Formats: sequence, C-alpha cells, structure tokens
Amino acid sequence: MKNVVVLKTLKEHWEKVGREDSEQALRAWYQEVRKAEWQNPNEIKEQFKSASIVGNNRIVFNICGNKYRLVVKINNVAQWVYIRFVGTHKEYDKIDVTKI
Repeated sequence: MKNVVVLKTLKEHWEKVGREDSEQALRAWYQEVRKAEWQNPNEIKEQFKSASIVGNNRIVFNICGNKYRLVVKINNVAQWVYIRFVGTHKEYDKIDVTKI
C-alpha cells in the first residue's frame, strides 16, 4: 500500500509502558504493508494468514501472537491503509470493529 495513514498511532502504542514488546512486530507489519499491492482482501489473507476480514473495509491483524490487535480500514483502489485501532486483546473486545 502506498500510504499508511496515522503511523503515529503505532508509535504511541509501543511507547506506552508495558507495550514495548510490540515495537518490532508493528515496525515489521508497517514495512510489509508499505510494500504490498493488494487488490482485494483475499490477497491480504494470503500474506497475513491470521488476519480477519470483518467487513466495512476493516481488517484485524494479530500482533505479537494475538497479544495485541491492530484494526485498519483499507481502500485497495486508492492504495491506502488507515490505522483505526491498536491495543490489547482485552481493549479490542470493548470496541465495535466495524464502526471504529
């Protein structure tokens, strides 16, 4: 994807006390996504097997063995990924992933 919007959100997450373990995984995810040229959700699933396609152009990625969840909104035509949420699995359980 040519554009990953709100990278600052990832950095804010890994800079929180107790979440430093997510930095390497989030940086790796970011680098992979920047190189990706997905045309449809199936191509995302091919690259990230554990990703969940949840509707409303939202994809959920498991980070650090599912310790954290990353929710993005994707526009394949415009080639952008907008980071909507990153947090613990417990925090994720409190959101409506299709509306965030």
